[in-house]
Amino acid sequence: MAGGNFMGRVVSYVVNELLVNTLANSPAFQRFAVRTSKRIEDASNLAARKRQELQEQLNDSLRKFEDMSQKKH
Repeated sequence: MAGGNFMGRVVSYVVNELLVNTLANSPAFQRFAVRTSKRIEDASNLAARKRQELQEQLNDSLRKFEDMSQKKH
């Protein structure tokens, strides 16, 4: 039983190494990886900008609400 597990790990390791080497040397995969990385970076930057804009809008709304509350009292 243990021998089968060992052979499975060896085969998995060899296949993994072949796959990694094949992808690492593939210009098409490298272009895909660069484009994907750029898109993720752009999406992350956009999310950060939107989060900042929403925070500023929330802060403005809270200030206006507080100002209205203080004027009533």
